[in-house]
Amino acid sequence: MLKLSAMVFCALFLLSAFALSQTAAAPSAAPAPAAEERATALLIIDIQDFYFPGGALPLVGPEAASRNAARILEKFRAEGRPIVHVGHNAKDGMGFRASVAPIGGEKVFYKNEANAFNGTELLSYLKERKVQRLVIVGMQTHMCVEAAVRAAYDYGFECILVGDACATRNLKYKNREVGAECVQDATLSALDRNYATVVDTETFLAKY
Repeated sequence: MLKLSAMVFCALFLLSAFALSQTAAAPSAAPAPAAEERATALLIIDIQDFYFPGGALPLVGPEAASRNAARILEKFRAEGRPIVHVGHNAKDGMGFRASVAPIGGEKVFYKNEANAFNGTELLSYLKERKVQRLVIVGMQTHMCVEAAVRAAYDYGFECILVGDACATRNLKYKNREVGAECVQDATLSALDRNYATVVDTETFLAKY
């Protein structure tokens, strides 16, 4: 009986040791996969013909801004990322600038207010597609672009504003003219780091 008990004890001991060795040798759990990159959409605001020379309300430097916007648009198209065009309903025409005009499959919203979210289905469209980050370009910087950035931030979107893909115009205040460059700089500086990350086109194309 004593011999049998010793044999049972040895067997149990060996089984326990084997189990411990297997546990120690077992590979550690694989690390959780990295979270998918946040869904990013391009929001092009009011790059329309009436803001260009010969139009009803020409801006300062719209040609350069639209060329930069077109480069960013090209990148989004090449990468198959969501693109949304927003246009202002204007009695003087609603045509988009040819260099950034929508093509098949790209969503278009027309608005009656400065804020692209106001009175449109833009918010629900973005949420349905689980967009979390917006890259914003367009016209006018101090009006519809600024309104969209502030609203988007308040709705919980991360915003990247490409400053040199936006344009504005000279304004008047208290019988003084405020130059477009000052208007542009004041608007971008107010939005930067508070409501958006403001970058230039070259930085955006290289980093994002």
